[in-house]
Amino acid sequence: MVDISLAAAGSAGDTAFIAEVTALVNDVYATGEKGIWRDETARTDTAEIAAFVRAGEIAVARLGTELVGSVRVQRLPDGIGEFGMLAAHPRHRGTGVGRDLVAFAEGWARDQGLGVMQLELLYPTEWQHPVKSFLREWYTRIGYRIVHKADFAEAYPALAPKVATPCDFLVFHKAL
Repeated sequence: MVDISLAAAGSAGDTAFIAEVTALVNDVYATGEKGIWRDETARTDTAEIAAFVRAGEIAVARLGTELVGSVRVQRLPDGIGEFGMLAAHPRHRGTGVGRDLVAFAEGWARDQGLGVMQLELLYPTEWQHPVKSFLREWYTRIGYRIVHKADFAEAYPALAPKVATPCDFLVFHKAL
């Protein structure tokens, strides 16, 4: 059985742990967003992951001692919960790790007294990306609805030069 918990804030100083989570997220996103970003664009870095851990925003999934997934959770200024950087280890895809991480994130938001959970999805506009298409359908199946759509380059102008293809920025909400 997979055990999911928020990483202890003190583990932000554990360089091996931070490197392991960072590598997992970057590996999953390198495959899951192949063709979207220009070469060598990493999803995150150790400094960002350490800051999220210090803030109590990174949950990790373990099977025994093995890291099999992670997700970032946070409270947005408007009182909405958000999850992002969802990553399930490739060897454990299809086993429910992603579903369990989303359920953990939603439970975390409910425990915080939040009634809505948000997620954001980068979505190519000129071609069908198999992983992004799967995620869009999966999120919809588990109750998320698109509430906002914008051109990624307009929403994130600083990141626009790193994108290899035009993309929409989709914001989904789910009532909890």
